[in-house]
Amino acid sequence: MIRRLECGSAIRGELPAGCRLCALGAKMVLLVTGLCDAGCFYCPLSEEKRGRDVIYANERPVENDEDILEEAHSINALGTGITGGDPLKRVDRTLHYIRLLKEEFGERHHIHLYTASGKREDYEALASAGLDELRIHPPPGTWGRIEDTLYRRRVERAVETGMAVGVEIPAVPGMEDDIVHLIRTVSEFGVSFVNLNELEFSETNAEGLLRRGYRVVDDVSSGVAGSEETALEVLRRVDVDITVHYCSSSFKDGVQLRNRLLRKAANVARDYEEMTEDGTLILGVVETEDLKGAWNLLVERFGVPPDLMEMDRRRNRINIAPWILEEIAEELPYEAYEVEEYPTWDRLEVERVRLNPRRPGEGGR
Repeated sequence: MIRRLECGSAIRGELPAGCRLCALGAKMVLLVTGLCDAGCFYCPLSEEKRGRDVIYANERPVENDEDILEEAHSINALGTGITGGDPLKRVDRTLHYIRLLKEEFGERHHIHLYTASGKREDYEALASAGLDELRIHPPPGTWGRIEDTLYRRRVERAVETGMAVGVEIPAVPGMEDDIVHLIRTVSEFGVSFVNLNELEFSETNAEGLLRRGYRVVDDVSSGVAGSEETALEVLRRVDVDITVHYCSSSFKDGVQLRNRLLRKAANVARDYEEMTEDGTLILGVVETEDLKGAWNLLVERFGVPPDLMEMDRRRNRINIAPWILEEIAEELPYEAYEVEEYPTWDRLEVERVRLNPRRPGEGGR
């Protein structure tokens, strides 16, 4: 029986363990390298990551192990999703991070990993290090003949290790027959689940998708038109004993990401920041090159408590409680804004509103 989930997602069976924690926003995303040999035309990886041997924990660039542990603690992570690129391009690094996370958070810290490659010894090493769930990504050209490809051997060898093993692919419109064949076939190889993700446009794959005739759903969604319909048709056609799960792009943004932001914001919000119901943070910002002078003015003339401000030298500004700045903004000789930001490492700005009049000759934003 097909069950509809939030934001258009759907499922036959029960959610894989890794997906349950993702839905709670309780999984850190650990990109261990942007290197990959698969060459999938729909790869959404960004320019700063694709083809580059870089490491990111959520949005945070990683320079050392402590960066990873700090990011995991900042969202009270109950698990980690290891991704790339292909993590097995740097298998020793990947094994180190699995052991690191298990040592820090214990065996109950659930770790899943995505790969399009791997040998028997790789899978055995992953299982020995403590990996809980392996998600194999066969490229589209293999879906309709998976039993005659090396991916059959990869799936079967992974299953032999005792890890939970699944197959994860995008729901590509026009490939319904191949996807149905893939699911029916791998269900006989011992996999626990197949995940179908809504195919999405990104800055890096848009040209390739458009060239193949794909179009965006609408002005709001980044999903590819027809991808959801493809996934639902596949769910109706397959009748297997394993879980088949369709995850929509709106679920990733509206549920998974939102819940992760809420977990993060609850841990990192400062006394001068207000948390919204979506997990973003509202704060006041005074922008100036004269940070010391502005700080002294705010404290001495306006009596702003120092614990409700912070000097942000990297961005040449003073962060301040928005409810205070709103009251005094018009009297300040500096640019004053109410700003909404993500609580992430990069503090991505969502919106800003000017709180005081522009002065003659001042450049606008």
